[in-house]
Amino acid sequence: MVYRGRFAPSPTGLLHAGSLVAALASWLDARAHDGTWLVRIEDVDRPRCITGADAQILAQLAACGLRPDAPVWHQSARNGAYAEALQRLIDAGWAYPCACTRQDIEAAWRARGMPRTRHQALPYPGTCRPEQGGLRGRPARAWRLHVGRIVAALDLPVPLHWHDRRLGAQAQDVACAVGDFVLKRADGLWAYQLAVVVDDGAQGVTDVVRGEDLADNTARQIVLQHALSLPTPRYLHTPLVLGPNGEKLSKQNGAQPLDVRDPLAALAAAATVLDLPPPRPTLQATLHSWIEAWGQRWRLPDSAPRRAADGGPARSLQSDP
Repeated sequence: MVYRGRFAPSPTGLLHAGSLVAALASWLDARAHDGTWLVRIEDVDRPRCITGADAQILAQLAACGLRPDAPVWHQSARNGAYAEALQRLIDAGWAYPCACTRQDIEAAWRARGMPRTRHQALPYPGTCRPEQGGLRGRPARAWRLHVGRIVAALDLPVPLHWHDRRLGAQAQDVACAVGDFVLKRADGLWAYQLAVVVDDGAQGVTDVVRGEDLADNTARQIVLQHALSLPTPRYLHTPLVLGPNGEKLSKQNGAQPLDVRDPLAALAAAATVLDLPPPRPTLQATLHSWIEAWGQRWRLPDSAPRRAADGGPARSLQSDP
């Protein structure tokens, strides 16, 4: 299998220390397997995107020596592909319109004696499923995936099992833990789950390396992959960088934009999280050494050892910026 990996930042702000960990890990995994590294700008949530942030993110990556091997994709240019995928699911009877607000969902669970606790995401109770009466004359707000129908039709195991290259064996009963999740939002924007699955399939992504905070999305994406007859990539979820409050460092909790005036220092901080060896004197030498270290730890069992005429890394690196 020819390796194809990707880094998919959202331009709601610039890269920070946490997002550089995921970028570096995905780049190293691609290089360690002589593969292709893609960058995809996940800008479907247009109201939250910052004008020009995509170009600045690419500049931050380039300053750190992380350059994509193919033209960058923008999800905002992919509306037709997402619409086609949704229509396929509708035609199969695996997607349905939903009229529920968040308040409706909370009210449904309170009526069952299960009020929401703080930070808890309630699974969708199935109020608008066709077999439960559908919209009942209410206007449609969103489109949802009918998880139960897909699991039954495709005979998927319950719970769904998969293997994470770092976290090990994983399992989730999607219908119980999440319920019928959204494919197209009430504001007309495409949901992350649909967009990422369609694009990973279209770009031939074989390996997803991303932050551990996204591990919980994996089962939903695997269900969608089965529903759309797309292959399931291998997954590796990286450790998180935590903020002063002990929560994941993010734009929402005040993460500062990555300072790439000294890219080696920025990368060294990310390397510490990934348990990589100390940096070398130059950026290029450092990246070479980390490719070898990553390959020794994370090379896939069906992957041949890296080869190069001079005994060094098989894929050359561009010169230090």
